[in-house]
Amino acid sequence: MVGRDKGRTLWRVLKIDRLEPFDLNILEDSAMYSENECNDLLKRIHEGNMSTGGLKFVTSCYGIVGFVKFLGPYYMMLITKRRLIGSMCGYNVYAITKSAMIAVPNSTVRSNMTISKNENRYKRLLCTVDLTKDFFFSYSYPVMRTLQKNLCDSQTGQVLYETMFVWNEFLTRGIRNRLKNNVWTVALVYGFFKQVCVISK
Repeated sequence: MVGRDKGRTLWRVLKIDRLEPFDLNILEDSAMYSENECNDLLKRIHEGNMSTGGLKFVTSCYGIVGFVKFLGPYYMMLITKRRLIGSMCGYNVYAITKSAMIAVPNSTVRSNMTISKNENRYKRLLCTVDLTKDFFFSYSYPVMRTLQKNLCDSQTGQVLYETMFVWNEFLTRGIRNRLKNNVWTVALVYGFFKQVCVISK
């Protein structure tokens, strides 16, 4: 998985082992790349893996919602489309307009696995949670805390996830603990967000 900053100046690589059927093996490349360096790296990886089909584009995304495991393999939940719904203190706040759940093991590994009826049932149950309704997030503003707390206390990082208002705290715990950061994940808040313009006369 490749990620970049808003200005397209820094690129990072997250390695997810898709050959492992039941465990979640994630490693973040410590290097930061330019766009050209990242393209060269992906080209070399693709050429080095041609015997197994090389790299294949799966989807673009705006953040990882989390990883979930029922009875079989892990699944990665992603935000694939978002929309701007407002701003707080000058920081953008977004809603999810589309999400995807992707099995972590690749199709070759999955073809050798036996998927139970209960696995499919649990997947369907999770898919009943509509992430496009009443969930919002911000990349740069901790929307899970009150305005007063944000003004008085400038905590950052993983501690922000440790609140009852982050809906996906448990889903992101594995990746955050492995990587010791929350760069790849977004903290989703379930609730109501509406921005209105107040004009006084």
